[in-house]
Amino acid sequence: MKAALKRLPGAVALAGLLALNSLFAAPPVQSVPKLDLQRYAGTWYELARLPNRFQDQCAGDVTATYSPNADGSVQVINRCRKRDGDMSESEGRATTAPGDTSGAQLKVSFLPSWLQWLRIGRGDYWVVMLDPEYRYAVVSEPSREYLWVLSRTPSLEASTYDGIVDRLRLAGYPVDKLVRTPQGSSTSPAASLGASVRRLVWAVSAPPAQQRAAL
Repeated sequence: MKAALKRLPGAVALAGLLALNSLFAAPPVQSVPKLDLQRYAGTWYELARLPNRFQDQCAGDVTATYSPNADGSVQVINRCRKRDGDMSESEGRATTAPGDTSGAQLKVSFLPSWLQWLRIGRGDYWVVMLDPEYRYAVVSEPSREYLWVLSRTPSLEASTYDGIVDRLRLAGYPVDKLVRTPQGSSTSPAASLGASVRRLVWAVSAPPAQQRAAL
């Protein structure tokens, strides 16, 4: 009996701590109320992320390109520049999560295409913050283990980015662990195509000697 009484204060203190933790626990993760996948389609630049093992090889220039498919799914192409300078690319498929009506909760699989119909190997992809003009977005999932800050451009105004981080902090995300993503040495596919066309037009219209040098 005496031993039990001695343990009582510790038990009470522990219960108090658990109650305090629950009081200040972060609220459940919520996706945005509505996502227009047609507007969301296209290329996004990663500005920051929480560290994760499947991007360990990425040194910078991380992009994600989304293309709606005829069956309602979305093709996902992730690219990044590795430390050796080479570009890495992975292709996946996203589908709306069962029961979701907002379009903002997706399941993404990067398994081989002939296995992507399986329910295994599919990760949660929730858009939890979205600019009304679709200039930036934040992607996470229910556990807050993963987090990506995306933008339509390789950079955002400092005040805009800081505002995003402040909102994420209030929502319970470990923003102090965010890693900024270097952007700048990569070129979007559209820009690359435009540069190639301009180079070809110049080469054709230039004097013969310059044409040979250009080609």
